[in-house]
Amino acid sequence: MTSNAEEKPGWKSLSIGAVLSEGGSSVKYKTGDWRAFKPVVTKEKCVNCLLCWIYCPDSSIIRAEKWVEVNYDHCKGCGICAHECPTKAIEMLEEQK
Repeated sequence: MTSNAEEKPGWKSLSIGAVLSEGGSSVKYKTGDWRAFKPVVTKEKCVNCLLCWIYCPDSSIIRAEKWVEVNYDHCKGCGICAHECPTKAIEMLEEQK
């Protein structure tokens, strides 16, 4: 789930080798469109412990008021969030394109 109104370029628009010449510029690109599985949060199971947020290597977990949400623009579908969730509130489901 994203709240960005502006459309970001995809990872295919990066230069060869994916070299980012400007620090902090990775947020300008959608890098999650190649994943095979995506995390889906069951809000009723989420206790907002934020372990998924701590362990996410792409900072794709967004802290909401009573649960977490996923920024699918940057999520690579690695499954670390689902693995670390103590209540199994995050399930990895096959990406439907």
